[in-house]
Amino acid sequence: MARVLVVEDDQFVRSALIRHLSDASHSVRSVGTALEALREVAQIGFDVVILDLGLPDLDGAEALKMLRGITDVPVIIATARDDETEIVRLLNDGADDYLTKPFSVEHLSARMAAVLRRSRAAGGEPHARVLRVGGLLVDPLRRQAELDGVPLDLTRREFDLLAFLAGRPGVVVPRRELLAEVWQQSYGDDQTIDVHLSWLRRKLGETAAAPRYLHTLRGVGVKLEPPR
Repeated sequence: MARVLVVEDDQFVRSALIRHLSDASHSVRSVGTALEALREVAQIGFDVVILDLGLPDLDGAEALKMLRGITDVPVIIATARDDETEIVRLLNDGADDYLTKPFSVEHLSARMAAVLRRSRAAGGEPHARVLRVGGLLVDPLRRQAELDGVPLDLTRREFDLLAFLAGRPGVVVPRRELLAEVWQQSYGDDQTIDVHLSWLRRKLGETAAAPRYLHTLRGVGVKLEPPR
């Protein structure tokens, strides 16, 4: 049995998937928008997400990128689109598999089983993954963070920023990418990032002049890495 999140806005397709997956003894939750999907994944541990691309609030490709910012849960794309270039791009962006509609529930079940076998063989339950960077611990699904065993009192945006950076330790993340992935904005004022970084540094017990975890590379971006 797997815990499955179905992200599908077509009520007929959604109901059919819920019925067939439930009949196969899976535990199923469903939503019709990308934002609802992100909320569900942030609050509940799933074994696999079945993601439609044609969502009403946000294209599924963008939703996939956001999901990858908070979790490594396997994602199977289920859509009517069959463009090979797009399929390759989605797989490179973090999708674990791709099914083109219409497909049989048997086909979906077989793909789910294969994806779950790979994820478990790679190191256990993906939904249980906790990010660790030095003495910093970030649990994206429970939305909890600790520094040296002490819980951090973070705002929603501070946590999103910290979790995104913690998922890429040592990697310099451009400000444009932070705006797109954390704020979901294609453009904006760098001051927004600076203010949140300042608040986050304060809670991590550091400053821009004397950083421990958060390092800003002027004109390039931001990276999070353990103290040396």
